[in-house]
Order: sequence, then C-alpha cells, then structure tokens
Amino acid sequence: MTDRAPQPVERRLPTEESRQLVELVRDIVSKEIAPRTAEEEEAGVFPREVFSLLSESGLLGLPYGSAHGGGDQPYEVYLQVLEELAAARLTVGLGVSVHSLACHALAGYGTDDQRAAHLPDMLSGGLLGAYCLSEPASGSDAASLRTKAVRDGDDWVITGTKAWITHGGVADFYTVLARTGVEGARGITAFLVPGDAEGLNAAIPEKKMGMKGSPTAQLHFDGVRVGDDRRIGEEGQGFAIALSALDSGRLGIAACAVGVAQAALDEAVRYATDRRQFGRPIADFQGLRFMLADMATQIEAGRALYLEAARLRDAGQPFSRQAAMAKLFCTDAAMRVTTDAVQVLGGYGYTLDFPAERLMREAKVLQIVEGTNQIQRMVIARHLAGPETR
Repeated sequence: MTDRAPQPVERRLPTEESRQLVELVRDIVSKEIAPRTAEEEEAGVFPREVFSLLSESGLLGLPYGSAHGGGDQPYEVYLQVLEELAAARLTVGLGVSVHSLACHALAGYGTDDQRAAHLPDMLSGGLLGAYCLSEPASGSDAASLRTKAVRDGDDWVITGTKAWITHGGVADFYTVLARTGVEGARGITAFLVPGDAEGLNAAIPEKKMGMKGSPTAQLHFDGVRVGDDRRIGEEGQGFAIALSALDSGRLGIAACAVGVAQAALDEAVRYATDRRQFGRPIADFQGLRFMLADMATQIEAGRALYLEAARLRDAGQPFSRQAAMAKLFCTDAAMRVTTDAVQVLGGYGYTLDFPAERLMREAKVLQIVEGTNQIQRMVIARHLAGPETR
C-alpha cells in the first residue's frame, strides 16, 4: 500500500518565512517521501537521495546560523519541521534529528577556523552526519565509554567500537566521543572524524523491528588517525558537550514521536469514518469515539510540551528538565496512540496493507533512543530532588 501524505496540522508559526518553510516541507513530503515510504521501509531502502534533496532545500541545517550555511530558524520552527517529516517517514525525520545532533558539537564548541572549514558542507553541502557516543558495554552509562584517543604528535589515534549508530556506514562524518584521560566523565573528548577515514569500518547493520530503511550499525575504529584540528572543545570537555547535545536531541525525538502519533491518529480516523459495521460507520460507536478523543488529546499535550521546551531553549533559558519531560511524555504517548490505532483498524491494523502496524513498531524505538525513558525519569527527578545519595 502507498502511504498518503500526512493531514496538515494547524501550526502557530512565528513568521511568514517559517510558514513558507513548512509549506515547502509538506510539498517535499507529498511528492518525494510519502509515496515511497511503505515500499522502501519494507525493503530496507535508505533514502539517501531524500537527504540530498533536504540539504539542497536548506532543511538539514535549520537551527544553525546562516553565516555557515544554516537556516537561522528557532528550535520552535525546526522541531515542527521534524514532526512533519517523521509523520511521513520516521527514517527521514529521525535522520534529520541525528544529523543536527552530529553538528551540535562543532557549531557550539568549535573554533572559528573549524566552523569555517567544516560547517558549510555539514549544514548545506550535501553531507550527512552521525553521532557516536554509545558502545556495546556503555549505553545509559555513557560516561564509562572505553573507546580511546591517544595523542601522537599533532594527531590523535582512535581505537575502539561504537554501537547503535544511526547512519553507521553511510554517514560522511561522525562526531565521536573518546577517552583521552582519567576514568569517568572528566576524561572524555570530542572529535570530528571523516566517514572515509582509514581504519574506520562499519559492521553489518542491525536487523531491527522497525525503521528498516535507517541503517543502525557498530563502528570499529582500528587506529583511526585524525589531526588535533579535528578535536572539538578542550581535552576532557567531551562529556559536557555530549550532554548539551542530548538535551537538544531529546526535543528532536519528542517531535518525531508526535509526528508518528499524528500519522497513526490520521489513519485511525480515516478508517473509522469509512468502515461500516451494523449499518453505520464504526466511528459512531462511543467506545471507539472515546479512543480517538484520548489519542488526539495525548498528541496535543505532547506537542505543547515539546514546543514549550523549544521556546525556553530559543530564549536562552535552561530547558534540560523540560527536554527530558518532552521526550518521556511524547514517546510514551506515541506508543499508546499507535497501539490504539492498530486496535481501531482491527485485523487490518495487523497487516502490511495499512501503515498502522509499521507506525506501532517504529514508535517503540523512540522510547529507547537518546536516553531510555527510565533515564529521562532519573533526569527529571534529579532536577526536582537533587542527585541520588550514595
């Protein structure tokens, strides 16, 4: 079955430019993304040409400054673009979020020379990025990572394995966190590694229950050599850089989750109003009507939560707690909404002929990536009650 473009969501956008931007995204979605989503996801096709088109259209660097090829858009607008993309195909929406995450370290902590040398191609030059923090033995406990970077003259030599890397093996650059000093968070440094670096190899992509078009793979660093000019920030500053990036990245996941949930609700409403049983549309039955109402309410609440966090970020105010709340609520809501959408469609919801089952499978990963929802609860609780006592 060919997926349909998402139903337009009424959006409150701050400028005429941002309204035109969303219209451009909707045009790309309807012509280039939605018609191929079902077929390509089932076949596991990575839509590299879509990311190239998004780059050409100025959509891969939206929240970054125009001086280096970005879109100068507030996070409030960027996240709504992510929602539109994720509603059509999560592989694309999440891919843009990951790319933005990979650019965060250089944009926020790089030198002027580093930004001038690399950001234009990263933001609008057709390159695609990936973010390398997790490892086989350090996921939630990211500060215990084992990948090492050892100084050798004017170079660094990186050795180790990264895991669960979105765009692993297809990215043009990787933002890599590696240990350069003492154990724990204070001994980690960030590096910008070219995708074609000698000694960098990707494993066979993971076989996943959803997002089959998005390659997720381990990366093996076998003595990968990069110059000191590719070190981002100070030695030992990497973990702080990583946490800063994750606060923003969690908002991207929240927006993607709302997009997936909105797509599921749209499909459920279409089916419920078309499907007739006992001589009338099943949307007439109160039990089902209440399900649809609850689904819509969760989506609106999630959207309001991520947008409020984005506005705090845009205003330069602390937003870490709100980002964790948005990621937690929106992804849990997406799981509930997509599960209910399958139920509304009944037996058809369990088949590949309708997108509900795919959306349900895709929603699950959003509760895991960028910090599991259990980690989000820990983050929120620390803001409320302080660190845990030992």
